[in-house]
Amino acid sequence: MDNIKIGQVLEIHGYKHDGKVHRSWDEARVLDITDDFIICGNNCTKVIKSDGRNWSTKEPAILYFYKHRWFNVIGQLKEHGIFFYCNMASPYVIDDNTIKYIDYDLDLRVFPDNGFKILDKSEYKYHKKKMNYPEKIDRILQFELDSLIDMLKHKEGPFEPGVIQKYYEIYKELLNK
Repeated sequence: MDNIKIGQVLEIHGYKHDGKVHRSWDEARVLDITDDFIICGNNCTKVIKSDGRNWSTKEPAILYFYKHRWFNVIGQLKEHGIFFYCNMASPYVIDDNTIKYIDYDLDLRVFPDNGFKILDKSEYKYHKKKMNYPEKIDRILQFELDSLIDMLKHKEGPFEPGVIQKYYEIYKELLNK
């Protein structure tokens, strides 16, 4: 991790529990890095699904990847406010200039008014059975989902007012260098 620098561009690969790449992004510009997390930004980045379909994101995003937490958080700067898309996922690793994690299906969608909705419960149940998620993973993910909702309710981490905008300004400054 010592060789990762602010401003460096990494790729992102999200895998499934069976080891197959689920989705990849071609840009994650490093904005901050600590012993606990890495924060990146991107805008109109190319996303490629495992089936070959691809598209570009429509708005700037600030991405939080945690080294010891089982989720990552994407703050999307949309026209009508900041929306969050939170993936229940393994802690990240960096390998060959790529942020890598395992996506565990469950997602938390957070709206500008801090209302939220848990998504993809049926997909989680399906993959849990198909890929034989260990019971320990299930317990960790349920605990971490509760922790994530608690962070939201207490406006901590990426949910702290103004923090996504602050990192978006850093992202824009880095682009202009």
